[in-house]
Amino acid sequence: MDMTKLLDQALKIARSLPADAQDDIARIVLQLAGAEASPIILSHDERSAIVRSKEAAARGEFATEAQVRATWAKHGL
Repeated sequence: MDMTKLLDQALKIARSLPADAQDDIARIVLQLAGAEASPIILSHDERSAIVRSKEAAARGEFATEAQVRATWAKHGL
């Protein structure tokens, strides 16, 4: 089966992205297609950040609305 124009366009754009972004897109496509994707291996720092986040959430420590808006503005969202 031929690829649709939209998918072809998306893949052309994805090719210009950094490798980590390309891998993220590939994982999403594989998941949507129902294919088995290899698990994401987290670094020690990533695992530690998740533990700290869960601990902060358990204490009820969440970002304020102003902090969230500042983060969105920083990343152009």
